[in-house]
Amino acid sequence: MKNVFVFVFLFSLLIPMGGSGQQANVPITNRKTTDTYNALQNQLEIAKKNPENLAKIAQAYLQLGEYYHTLGLYTEAIAQYNSALEQLGSNLEDSLYITLNNNIGKVYLSLNNFELAEKYFEETKQASEQLKDDKGLAVSLGLLGASHEKQSEYDEALQDQTQSLELFQKLDDYNGVAITNENMGSIYEDLGQFDRAYQFFNKAYRYFEGKNTTEEINVLNNLGDSFRKRGDYQIGLAYTTMALDLAKGLNDLHELESAHKDLSKNYALMGNFEKAHEHLLLAEEYNSEMLRSQNYDQLNVLQTIYETNKKEAEIQLLKEQNKVSVANQNLLWVALFAIAVIFIILFYYMGRKRKATLKIQEYKHRMLKAELDKKAIEEQNLQREVQLKAASLSRYSLHLSQKNKILLDMSNTLRNMVSRKHMNTSDKIKELVNEIDFNLKQEQEWDEFMTFFKEIHPEFIKKLSMLSEDSLSPAELRLGMLLRLNLSSKEIASILRVTPDSVRVARYRLRKKLPIDQKEELVNFMIEL
Repeated sequence: MKNVFVFVFLFSLLIPMGGSGQQANVPITNRKTTDTYNALQNQLEIAKKNPENLAKIAQAYLQLGEYYHTLGLYTEAIAQYNSALEQLGSNLEDSLYITLNNNIGKVYLSLNNFELAEKYFEETKQASEQLKDDKGLAVSLGLLGASHEKQSEYDEALQDQTQSLELFQKLDDYNGVAITNENMGSIYEDLGQFDRAYQFFNKAYRYFEGKNTTEEINVLNNLGDSFRKRGDYQIGLAYTTMALDLAKGLNDLHELESAHKDLSKNYALMGNFEKAHEHLLLAEEYNSEMLRSQNYDQLNVLQTIYETNKKEAEIQLLKEQNKVSVANQNLLWVALFAIAVIFIILFYYMGRKRKATLKIQEYKHRMLKAELDKKAIEEQNLQREVQLKAASLSRYSLHLSQKNKILLDMSNTLRNMVSRKHMNTSDKIKELVNEIDFNLKQEQEWDEFMTFFKEIHPEFIKKLSMLSEDSLSPAELRLGMLLRLNLSSKEIASILRVTPDSVRVARYRLRKKLPIDQKEELVNFMIEL
């Protein structure tokens, strides 16, 4: 801890070295942050004055640890939580133990140390079950679900969150119900089940709506994500814009960054790359501002800790000045060396983090480009299909024209026969019958039909044949193709030159050869192939 104090001291010395740059103009102290820390520290000191009230001391350590956690000072947070657990001793049946254990797990979850996080959550879960503490059990299950989700273990995550949701509903804890619904929506969003995700996000939003909280902003962003990912860009844009407006009102830098990032994705998918780039730059600015703010808050607290301990050290120094003078000199050199090492490590870490962020952005840009290329290919395929259908329609029209010509010729022949009273009609009628039979026997039209059908539905005949338990006859294949075109029995009977009753019998026989549910329509089955 002393190394941290000296680090703050050295950092405060380095600030003026920026000359006229921005860093020199940024205040190193934040009154609100300092006041909060001082209040919590005073609360702890007051609690320590009554050493018999261990629960109150543990509670003070707990609150101080939670404050460190919000600032991202994870090591200090763990230290405070462990100090609280030491106050409880062997009294692990206290509900405070459940809260502390969950909080320690949260810190490890923030550090992506899933193994340690789940160890604490499981211990808390068992303790909650023994104490019959449904609230603690619900929280532990929710945190376990969050850990599984981060590791893409979605089945376990859904199981934990479902149990957590049932407990919160039993307790009438609407805030817990809303948060758990949002967590489940996030899981279904990761699974690509955007309709289910929307249902859970919407349930959460009904609770948070109008409360102007960070939770409401987060749910709105999630709703926008779910619509954007399923292609409803305008609706997604509306939700994300609402989230942005609320974030501006609360001046929440994290949510402002998230909203601008989501808007950038949305505009990119809509093809408005200028807007997408504009929001991406704003997201970067808020991210940088958020990091600066977090760093300043951390430094403020560390500096306050340093100053507090410095005063205590000065008092001790006055009491034992002769004994500690040499030790202080040695400590100063060690501390300066440690500060230099920490500063170098911090600088290296921030550089790597920025490079990683740039790589992620580059990857996302590539993904967006690939998606646009895919859309272009799909559009080309649709245009090709339209051209094939147009060609088929033209040829079919020609076929009808030929048929009509034949019928017209036969009609003229019959008129001539009627007008000639002494003409031997028997031979002429036989000639017409032979001509009609000849045309009916022509298979060229079916060959052309098969060619057109295979161009438009190349895999249909193969799929239909593979699904049939018995081999299908050419007539049954023809019937299947005509059903695929969504023709009625009457239309099929006209084309096949049979009666509608014969078509119904043929449909029944074909249905028996296919693995089709009794309630499903044969036409729908063919269309879905």
